[in-house]
Formats: sequence, structure tokens, C-alpha cells
Amino acid sequence: MRTESSTNTIVRMAANAKAASRKLSLLPASAKNAALHAMAKALVQRKPCLMKENRKDLHAARKRNYSKALVDRLTLNSKRIDEMARCLLDTAKLKDPVGEILNAWKRPNGLVIKKVRVPFGVVGIIYESRPNVTSDCIGLCLKSGNAVILKGGKEAFYSNRAIFSVLKSALRRTKVPAEAIQLVASTDRQAVDILLRQDQSIDLIVPRGGEELIRFVAGHSSIPVVKHSKGVCHTYVSDKADIDMARSICFNAKVQRPGVCNAMETMLVHRNIAKRFLPVMIEDLRKAGVEIRGCPRTRRIAGAGIKPAAEKDWTEEYLDLILSVRVVDSLEGAIEHVNTYGSHHSDAIVTKDKNEADQFLKAVDSACLYANASTRFTDGYQFGFGAEVGISTDKLHARGPMGLEELTTYKYQVYGKGQIRK
Repeated sequence: MRTESSTNTIVRMAANAKAASRKLSLLPASAKNAALHAMAKALVQRKPCLMKENRKDLHAARKRNYSKALVDRLTLNSKRIDEMARCLLDTAKLKDPVGEILNAWKRPNGLVIKKVRVPFGVVGIIYESRPNVTSDCIGLCLKSGNAVILKGGKEAFYSNRAIFSVLKSALRRTKVPAEAIQLVASTDRQAVDILLRQDQSIDLIVPRGGEELIRFVAGHSSIPVVKHSKGVCHTYVSDKADIDMARSICFNAKVQRPGVCNAMETMLVHRNIAKRFLPVMIEDLRKAGVEIRGCPRTRRIAGAGIKPAAEKDWTEEYLDLILSVRVVDSLEGAIEHVNTYGSHHSDAIVTKDKNEADQFLKAVDSACLYANASTRFTDGYQFGFGAEVGISTDKLHARGPMGLEELTTYKYQVYGKGQIRK
């Protein structure tokens, strides 16, 4: 397998991306939208090629005995390719953030100051397993005026390379410089090390993947990093909850797609509703193949077959059909549990009491909080952002799903008439 892990290759790639970013930042929205439409059309037209390359990754995954959840994240089918194309088209419909005047004012000396939204420049994205990230991130970066350098994982090597090749070819017929999108076609961890040292050319790094990757990137990068550590997401079922609503929300949050970062990993249940709720909820989950790990009260209420939850289970991101369950004494106890063990990603409360919902949403320190809805909505597309380059659990400069605005910074433009400072 031919790789591009040499220092010279990546340094040159980063420099070319920087030069392209300056041209890209000056393009009007119409030119960027035309490029997004061209890329969407190309994805649909090249479906057979994309699925053929994806089968190579799926074959390797099965030989390596990857989990069902990981194989699901890797899989490209006709529907998912259509969804990738639709994300590009939806991104084209969004307002272009570049050039937006965030504020403007006039000083007593006559100076007019404008705070204007601008692209970062070059965004590096390091990610694992999900090939749709290649398309989604290219679309968001281009629309926000940024060049992008992608470094995918070995799990999706052939899929990423094929998607990138299709999109790169489509760009050649547009006004967007082809060098504005780059792919480090390597499975070597050394390539990541080299990429993280290109602080002269790359302005922001966004890692997407497991905890090990995130920690490695954060610990080795000389470039600012926006990250999420992991997705330990909770749903708290209050004693004031509608039981049928709670069953539907909890089932969706755990089962609909368990191998993603916004899936529920811990379910908290108020003691006053536990005897009515837990037996039926756990039966629903068991029928879907979910393994339950419960606290002592959960095990007493819900019967045999529930494994005891260890302390480490409360901080575990299973990314699988496994769920930890705890009975708590109060809303305050639920909030304390989430703030102690959670990853500040996405957490939900199910309750008919608006004051209780408001208290949970204010007191829990997470990027996305839900009242009476599934945590599975933490997603750039679901939030109306077109897609996302990642979901940040940091507080600077972005938090939650990162869309177009989160891929920009700002600068001050000052207009004078000959003023000098005295």
C-alpha cells in the first residue's frame, strides 16, 4: 500500500493548502455553492466505485473481528451515499458566514470599527472509521472558506481515498482551488505526528475518534485543538416523567445507533418511579439485545440477569449494546452523578415538570442538554448546520456540534480619515 507519510510530502501539502486557503477566502458564496453541488452530483454518479472500495474496508474489518458497531460505522451503501450528497446540498443552502459583520461602531475620534467573520485558514481533521466524515468535513470547510487537510484511520482507508478522489475531481471544474482539499493517504501514525507540527500552515486541528486518538492529538499538537474526549451520555427519568415517553426516548437513545458518541451510556431513574419503570424498560432493552449493568437497587427491582455495575462503568463509553443503570434519590442526585461521571457531551431529562427540566438544563455542565428528547439529536445535520466537523466538549472556542460559524474566527476592520494617535 503506497503511503504519503514523509515529512517533505506533508509539509508541502500543508503549504499548498495554506496558499489555496487565501484564494478560497475571497470567493463569493455562489462559487462555493457551485462546488458543493458539483461534488454532490459526483458522489451519486460514482456510487458503484465508492461501494466497491468500501467493500475492501469491510472485508478487512471482518478479518480483524471488529465489532458490529464499528462495521456499521464503516459501511457505505446507496442510502448513505445519498445522505452524504444531501449534506453537501444542504450545506450549500446555508447562509455563508464569511464577511458577516458581527458588530460595528464609531469612536469619538471618527474611527469606524467593524468586527467581521473570517475563515480560520487551514483546518486539519484527524478521524477514525466513519467515511462520511470525509465528505461532510470537506463541504463544511469549503463553505466556510477554509482549506482542509484530512487524515483518516486505517479502518476506512480505501473508502476515504475513493470519496476524496471523487470530490477532488469534481472540484477541478469549479472556481475552488483543487489544493484547498488534501488527504494524507497513509495508515502510519507517524503521519499524524508530522501533521501536528505544521503550525506555520495549519490553523486548527479537529480530532474525531476514540479516547486514545483524542489524547494523542491533544498531547502532541503544536496547533490549537478542538476536541471531545468521549460521549458518556445520560438520560435521567424523573418521578414526574410520562412512562411511555421515557421508554421511547431511552430506547431510541440506546438502541437506534449504539456505536456513536451521542448514544446513551447510562440511564438514571428516580427511586419513586423505579419499580414501575425499570421492569418494563429493561424488558424492552433486553429484547433489543442490550446488556444491563445495574446498581444494587436496579438489580433488586429488575430481577436476575443484570450484571453488577462497577465504578468504572459510570465513566465508560461502551459504543455498543451495553447500558449502565442507576437508581437515584432526587433530581439533585441525578445532576451530581452526571456532572461527576459524564463527559460533558449530551444529557437528557424526561419530566412533565418544566421547573425541574429547567433546573436540570441549567445545572448540568454539558455541551447539549435535552428536556424530553433523545440525546441522539446531538448532530450537526439534526441541528440544521448541514453537517458537523465534530462535536466539541471543550469550552473554547466552540462547544457542541461544530458547523459553519464554528469554523470561523473574526478580525477587526478599522476605517479612518487620517486620524493619528496623540
